[in-house]
Amino acid sequence: MRIKETLNLGKTEFPMRGNLPVKELERQNVWAENKVYEQRQKLNEGKPTFVLHDGPPYANGNIHIGHALNKITKDVIVRYKSMSGYRAPYVPGWDTHGLPIEQQLTKMGYDRKKMNTSEFRDLCRKYALEQVDKQREDFKRLGVAGEWDNPYLTLQKEYEAAQIRVFGQFAKKNLLYRGKKPVYWSWSSESALAEAEVDYKDVVSPSAFYGERVVDGKGVLDTDTYMVVWTTTPWTIPGSEGITIDAKFDYAIVTHDGDDTNKYVLAAELVDSCAELFEWSDVKTIKVVKGKELDNVTAQHPFLADKQMVTMLGDFVTTDAGTGLVHTAPGFGEDDYNIGRKYGLAVFVPVDDRGYLTAEAGPDFEGVFYEDANQIALDKLKDAGLLLKYMPYEHSYPFDWRTKKPIIFRATDQWFASVDKIRDEILAAIDDVKFTPDWGKVRLHNMIRDRGDWVISRQRVWGVPLPVFYAEDGTPIIEEKTINHVADLFGEFGSNVWFDRDAKDLLPDGYTNEHSPNGIFKKETDIMDVWFDSGTSHQGVLAERDYLTYPSDMYMEGSDQYRGWFNSSLITSVVVSGKAPYKSILSQGFTLDGEGRKMSKSIGNTIEPSKVIKQMGAEIIRLWVMSVDSSADVRVSMEIMKQVSESYRKIRNTMRFLMANTTDFDPKKDTVEYDDLESIDQYMLVRLNAFVEEIRAHYENNEFLDIYKKLMNFVTTELSAFYMNVAKDVVYIDAEDSKTRRSMQTVFYKILVSFSQLLTPVLPHTTEEIWALLKEDEEFVQLSEMPEVTHYDNEAELIEAWGSFMNLRGHVLKVLEEARDAKEIGKSLEAHLDLYVSESNKKMLEALNANVRQMLEVSDLHVASIDEAPASATDFNDGVALTVTPAEGDVCQRCRMTTKDVGTDDAYPELCARCASIVRAEYPETVTEGLEK
Repeated sequence: MRIKETLNLGKTEFPMRGNLPVKELERQNVWAENKVYEQRQKLNEGKPTFVLHDGPPYANGNIHIGHALNKITKDVIVRYKSMSGYRAPYVPGWDTHGLPIEQQLTKMGYDRKKMNTSEFRDLCRKYALEQVDKQREDFKRLGVAGEWDNPYLTLQKEYEAAQIRVFGQFAKKNLLYRGKKPVYWSWSSESALAEAEVDYKDVVSPSAFYGERVVDGKGVLDTDTYMVVWTTTPWTIPGSEGITIDAKFDYAIVTHDGDDTNKYVLAAELVDSCAELFEWSDVKTIKVVKGKELDNVTAQHPFLADKQMVTMLGDFVTTDAGTGLVHTAPGFGEDDYNIGRKYGLAVFVPVDDRGYLTAEAGPDFEGVFYEDANQIALDKLKDAGLLLKYMPYEHSYPFDWRTKKPIIFRATDQWFASVDKIRDEILAAIDDVKFTPDWGKVRLHNMIRDRGDWVISRQRVWGVPLPVFYAEDGTPIIEEKTINHVADLFGEFGSNVWFDRDAKDLLPDGYTNEHSPNGIFKKETDIMDVWFDSGTSHQGVLAERDYLTYPSDMYMEGSDQYRGWFNSSLITSVVVSGKAPYKSILSQGFTLDGEGRKMSKSIGNTIEPSKVIKQMGAEIIRLWVMSVDSSADVRVSMEIMKQVSESYRKIRNTMRFLMANTTDFDPKKDTVEYDDLESIDQYMLVRLNAFVEEIRAHYENNEFLDIYKKLMNFVTTELSAFYMNVAKDVVYIDAEDSKTRRSMQTVFYKILVSFSQLLTPVLPHTTEEIWALLKEDEEFVQLSEMPEVTHYDNEAELIEAWGSFMNLRGHVLKVLEEARDAKEIGKSLEAHLDLYVSESNKKMLEALNANVRQMLEVSDLHVASIDEAPASATDFNDGVALTVTPAEGDVCQRCRMTTKDVGTDDAYPELCARCASIVRAEYPETVTEGLEK
């Protein structure tokens, strides 16, 4: 070996490179070939079970960044549990029915109304399965482990059969009924919607104030009096049946502008504001009456001559806006419907499925789209001399969350599941659930407390049919034996059988019913709400697969699922078993762009996971998931991803350094026992154990951001800025088999093993790459266990001593940096340090039992009493003062220290005495070469 080859002895090039987009795929192929997920499940047999039940994403299009946040978080949780003493299978699922798939086929040119229903459903199924395959590959590319070859799909026949049996439980408990009630009606989807399928946006509606002349004032009002009514939906006036007021309000009968022939009824506290709005002057109050005195007063409909309005007492009238008298159309609103039932009013709905008014609304309205009908109604009020004021009114209004179009409230014949009958039981079940964040409990409780009965029918075809038959006289048949028979048929043939067979062929053999004396039956044509589909997964999956558990340990989804999947699953589970389907709920916020805006394809601010993966790798997305507080909304952009990639690079380079300096370390023969480790190495092992303990605790509590922060702090502060810097003077310089070098390598190796295990839930591709180069028994790090925490007898003393030293070291580094800035020295190894310390600090340095010069990374160190410090010394007022001057001597070409003994060994003129001694002992053949030189 030539002299120059000994100069960097110990510096080893290590083959751990980046190129994640390519290497991740290679790694995933190896996992698949070796069935690593299956091996992990086999290892965990007999252990306590932890089941995170996957909320099914909708099978429509490639995944977005919100999907990635969700699935990676689940993967982190499941991987950690699998490596920490639990059997934690993960069964991914998909929601495969519903309107969006029908809409996609419509865009592709298929018209369901002109096709055989089964044929159209077959096309829907084919499309859904294509989307499942597409999303499955996207999720696998993120490195998510699970039963990808055996997922659950809501279109699977066994799943549909389980869903029908859940429906049967609702029927058995008399929780189902059919009624004509106002529901959220999406004219753009031509179907009823559930509350979970509605979003709210601010809109401007035409607000109309108009009069309805009193016909029968019940001795309180004269017939020259007008009830002043307010509405924000003039198009519903043809369906108006009454006027609602509040029994407790004071109502004033007033005149204005000197006209005593016409009187007007308004809420007394709104007279002044309405008079100003209507531009009335000289307003006189004739008398004031309580609302209850106006009960059952009748008035003439403003433009339907054969219809009279009845005045009703309700509790939903406010004086925040309007007149205190509310236009009431029982076919177009829940409050209107409820008060109308109380007063026996008709449920009149002169609007069709597509939002067009029918002939029942009158010739002027027939065939007019409801929004256009607003102007017709206003014109008719104006022509009749009844319109007092028109003005725009801004308010929040519901929209179909899929089509993004406004909905209407419309009474239709629908199937309902009663929530009211079991509300208390559902609320009680919530008390047994742990929520993260804590506010989730209140949110879900309030949503159940306030929700109305569940509209479970939909007027579409791609979904699970409602297993309801109708007798000859129209009586619905929802009996246990008919429902179970249908469930058996679905389990054998799938739900298409409902559309392929006649009603009699779907009923049990020989079935009879007193309401069908001729044995003629019809079948329901509506399908179930897709939230009923996904909401029964606890039976279709958890209770169906014997290696899962019901209830599950956790449901984890976005915070919107408090009104969606969390909600529907809870209701159905309580009906089936009287308990929640989950022991805990973990919810996440939404993904926003870098400026905090909602992501939208229309404004081009979405982040596609595939784009990030192609440029940077899936590990960057996985690390980003850990770097955000996902309990609230999180921001993401390519710039943010680049910042995360820098953090990843820091982690990777740290691991590369540790790997590069343990290539000659065999843990079976080179490991140094704890009691024999150097003091600094003992300290770092104690710090590593504290780190392991903290990280595992954060995993247990799903505190992902805390894991990220602690990880980056340990890598940056404990390792890179301290231990690894100090280590260079040992692992690069000391003799290959020296105790000091083996001591440090022992800790290096322990850090590598522990980090590989701790970070596998987050960065499995990277940790497997590291693990392949370690000398451990398990072939894959995923088949090892989380590192255990070890405590040592002297750890308290170590922490105290080294903690004090690290504070002193901080002072030293600051002064060294100032000296570099002042050009007094170059690198810190060019410095001579005079350190003046108090007696307590001197004892602390002695207690370290370490090479303090090496720890401070200077070439020469002189320690003296604080009393000897010159006036020019930098004083830190805590028993430490110091001066920095250039070190005397020459630079050793091997260790880079500036010392006076460089060249003292003639064989090695470029080396200091320490390096010459090491090289002479390690490579005696270089002695001759050195003398010749």
